Amino acid sequence: MHKIVKQSMVFLLIAALVLVPMGTSALAREGSLDEKNTAGAMSADLVLVRPLGIVATVLGCAVFVVSLPFSALGGNTKEASQKLVKDPAQFTFKRPLGDF
Repeated sequence: MHKIVKQSMVFLLIAALVLVPMGTSALAREGSLDEKNTAGAMSADLVLVRPLGIVATVLGCAVFVVSLPFSALGGNTKEASQKLVKDPAQFTFKRPLGDF
């Protein structure tokens, strides 16, 4: 019984030493592929993500207008406008196409 445990531990150690370098090279290769925007990512951004960003900007404006009296009383109108209006607008209109 002790011999089987020892052999399995040696096998697992050898397998780990062989497989770990393969995994790190796959991770390094994946990072280099993400640097370029593909046509599929640009198309998905144009058709799906940008319209959702416009909707988020419009809804954020509406929520900001409704919450404006409370934000003014609390003294945090700048933070509310940043989170509800400016951030969605920048995500929608100022970033490169295909860059999520």
